[in-house]
Amino acid sequence: MSTRRLFCSAILTLCSPVVFGCNGTAEGVAPDEPPPNTATSAARPPYKIVTTCGMVTDIVQTIAGDRATVDGLMGERVDPHMYKPTRNDQKKLLGADIIFYSGLMLEGRMSDTFTRAGRGGKPVYAVTEQIGHDYLREPPEFQGHWDPHVWMDIAAWSQCVDVVTAALADFDEAHTDAYNRRSTAYQAQLREMDEYVRKTIATIPRERRWLITAHDAFGYFSRAYDIPVKSVQGISTASEAAVDDINQLVSFIVEKKITAIFIESSVNPKNIQAIIEGCQQKRFEVRIGGELFTDAMGASGSYTGTYLGMMDHNATTIARALGGEAPENGKAGKLRPRLSSE
Repeated sequence: MSTRRLFCSAILTLCSPVVFGCNGTAEGVAPDEPPPNTATSAARPPYKIVTTCGMVTDIVQTIAGDRATVDGLMGERVDPHMYKPTRNDQKKLLGADIIFYSGLMLEGRMSDTFTRAGRGGKPVYAVTEQIGHDYLREPPEFQGHWDPHVWMDIAAWSQCVDVVTAALADFDEAHTDAYNRRSTAYQAQLREMDEYVRKTIATIPRERRWLITAHDAFGYFSRAYDIPVKSVQGISTASEAAVDDINQLVSFIVEKKITAIFIESSVNPKNIQAIIEGCQQKRFEVRIGGELFTDAMGASGSYTGTYLGMMDHNATTIARALGGEAPENGKAGKLRPRLSSE
């Protein structure tokens, strides 16, 4: 049995997300081969996996392929920081063969649910468990906890693919080779997207390279892709933005002559609107440069409903709004112009 398996309630309490159906497998990753023709494999139906946020769901669907059914609890525009599991969610978790969640307290309200699910020996994994503490951010306003938004750095998030691959191989050893092949193919796509994001953000002129967002979800993105970030709220959307925080950010935007700021798909845009109004009172025009995906991906079945599509969209939108160079339809040519009101 893999040592990565999380049965310890102390570990389970550290992190907690739940996601619902952020679409299928990654582009270019072939489905699994038919299982060996043995009595055991022929009689066994696809096993059940339950996941939390869309980013976790996407990894698991990609690596599991047709060997499992994957049920994500959190869908488009769902905020995992504030998500409280329903009775139906708890039933799904207790009925799952394996559970994957993000961890690092992203799904803080689900800690007890994960603990209950793991007590009976059910395999429960935090996909971020292998990321070293020397990498993780611990901002002062999040005292005692790590910044959970590690998927904003593609190279770091790829370590989570390793966790999922090892867990599925441990659970279903007969298909280890298939899981490893899918993982290798997906990791190659992640490396390509990481390079695209890096090069695209670098095209933004240095004096215009400031990312202003609704909440502090871009810390890892900032560090990985060399773009300073400021936000209205802290790491968790459960925090409230003070009037002084908004006023200070307005003054900063006016001083730096930042012309575009960004809303997020899973965060109420009221604070961003307050900043725009504050800038107008100082006779400075700042516009919404677009809607970014942070704690949730796009619609299930869409390109932005995949992790690769989400990161393609974010990098392309940021660069184009701030004076950088990026193709209108993104790296893969699959993005469509997205209005901030959508």
